[in-house]
Amino acid sequence: MSDMEVRGVDPNAPQEAALWDAYVAAHAESTGYHRMGWTRVAQRAFGHAAYPLAAFDGGRIAGVLPLVHIRSRLFGRFLVSLPFVNYGGLLADSAEAAQALIDEAEGLLRRTGAGSIELRHVGPPRLGLSAKSHKVTMLLDLPDDPDTLWRGLRDKVRNQVRKAGKSGLTVEQGGAGLLGPFYDVFAVNMRDLGTPVYSRRFFETIMDEFPGATRIVAVRDGDDVVAAALCYTHGNTFEVPWASSLRTHRDRCPNNLMYWHCMETACREGFTVFDFGRSSRDSGPWRFKAQWGAREVPLSWEYLLADGAPLPDLNPSSARFSLAVRVWRHLPVALTRFIGPHIVRSIP
Repeated sequence: MSDMEVRGVDPNAPQEAALWDAYVAAHAESTGYHRMGWTRVAQRAFGHAAYPLAAFDGGRIAGVLPLVHIRSRLFGRFLVSLPFVNYGGLLADSAEAAQALIDEAEGLLRRTGAGSIELRHVGPPRLGLSAKSHKVTMLLDLPDDPDTLWRGLRDKVRNQVRKAGKSGLTVEQGGAGLLGPFYDVFAVNMRDLGTPVYSRRFFETIMDEFPGATRIVAVRDGDDVVAAALCYTHGNTFEVPWASSLRTHRDRCPNNLMYWHCMETACREGFTVFDFGRSSRDSGPWRFKAQWGAREVPLSWEYLLADGAPLPDLNPSSARFSLAVRVWRHLPVALTRFIGPHIVRSIP
């Protein structure tokens, strides 16, 4: 008889959270977003209910599934593992533990009245569920030293980095003290893209939850920050999940200088994988990442659906959002910073 038991874990109970994080740290397929702190980010920054599920085999954790419940008047109710970030999903030691977590998640789907559960997995679909494979992540394998990395770059990319330096742009790296300039650039860039902006509190909470794993890299033109990235590390991976630059300075290549500094730093600190984050295949961001030599890894978003519920469609590039995107691009940045967080908290 199996001793497998699934129960919820309190993300704010230090001992339980520590056991969860120890399991994640030891699992070969874990991502940085499986860490319990990301569940607390969703709670603290957005006020969402969280349901971190753990499978226990004889008292030992054998699998985890962090879920966040989003309730929206516009989009309905749904659970996501994990919203607002690139990865998450099911992490288990065995098929038995995985199935036990799926069974508990299906019960949670019914109890919350949600229409779907979205599981964000790296790689091809694996659970036999309805799935979308519309995104890829871009990874660059790092050599032992920055000089080798530099020599391996295309001439065009190296010239763009040199151009930024020759134009007088400089790079600095720091912590929460750079969050204000980062957010100023990020808010402008999101407005220009026609996308509602996260609240500054979201990023403050991330840096508070992960002080040793987060940093900000900023590119300055004199005293002004013209590009900035929030970086996150986990295991052997250095990731840039959020990065922006001002279009007014695009011809001076601040983005190239910023990414090169991040890659050079990752190399020097011994990371072996540089994660550019997710993109739509053949999009502008995808081409930017590919030019550095990054390899494409498929992402699969798999779904548990309530009876009769369709696959959710919250993609901002969807045709049904095209008018809203066009209007958003013409709004004052100050207005988008005020109303954007109220909208984007319900778009995972």
